[in-house]
Amino acid sequence: MGQDQKKRRAAVAALPYLKDGSVLGVGTGSTVEFFIETIAEQRNIYEAIVSSSERSTEKLIAAGFEVAALSDVAAIDVYVDGADEATKHKHLIKGGGGALTREKVLAAAARRFVCIVDDSKLVARLGQFPLPVEVVPMARSFVSRQLIKAGGQPIWREGFVTDNGNEIIDVHNLNISNPVEMENRFNQIPGIVTVGLFAARPADTLIIASDSDIRTI
Repeated sequence: MGQDQKKRRAAVAALPYLKDGSVLGVGTGSTVEFFIETIAEQRNIYEAIVSSSERSTEKLIAAGFEVAALSDVAAIDVYVDGADEATKHKHLIKGGGGALTREKVLAAAARRFVCIVDDSKLVARLGQFPLPVEVVPMARSFVSRQLIKAGGQPIWREGFVTDNGNEIIDVHNLNISNPVEMENRFNQIPGIVTVGLFAARPADTLIIASDSDIRTI
């Protein structure tokens, strides 16, 4: 089974967590795009849909949805998103697509965060995928020096600007033995907007699609 087929299966497996009349949050990435295709026939059952990125908003509008601002809804009932890496503890690395700040806001605002991945994303320890960090442009060099002190190898994602007008540093070679501690520590560095560690607020449900089955944690 190809990776796209597994992503589509993971997306379909999220449907039982969606309820009529709910406020749905939609993340960003290739697996989420299969999810948007999957829910396209259910346009009228949701009270509102909130998106984590301009790209997903465009996809949702193209599928016939109206997209609300987070400030226009009281809370998100279910937030569905993918991940670049995930552990059995439901800790995640996200931000390969650069939408980590808005993704983290929606995850924090959600009553339930459902993460959909194919089995290539499941790892024993986070960190093989470089950790995305969104930074205020003026602080990029300062933040990079702090990340080097923390044992990482920061590489500027040159030419990329987030939907918030900021820049991304991808941090390689980190030893992420304690994701919650590292997330909290990096959040204290002035100039960092968001760290792509989703550990202090992990996923509530992790759906993993393999060639043979769907596993839920």
